[in-house]
Amino acid sequence: MPGVPEPARSTLNKLRAAIRSAVPPEATETISYRIPAFKYKGILLWFAAFSNHCSLFPTAAVVEAFKDELKGFSTSKGTIHFPTDKPLPIALVKKLVKARVAQVESKKKP
Repeated sequence: MPGVPEPARSTLNKLRAAIRSAVPPEATETISYRIPAFKYKGILLWFAAFSNHCSLFPTAAVVEAFKDELKGFSTSKGTIHFPTDKPLPIALVKKLVKARVAQVESKKKP
């Protein structure tokens, strides 16, 4: 994550490692909308650091499904914002990612 200052860089690296550990092995990393993303049967989710917070973008349905567990974090339609020095718990990140993978896998094939 060159160009990202601390503590955001450490937070993003931990977030990326948590996401990587929860996605299927064939998932790949990419840049989409000029921010890092994981791809698995299409874009799975995005994550990024901004000047005063980090964000995870797992889609609106996933944010809604975990709204109780996300109390205390700022959320909007498909986004979770958190301070760079107070990252999302790793176990929660893994749950969010697994829910997103399940969502993608449940979509009917064309």
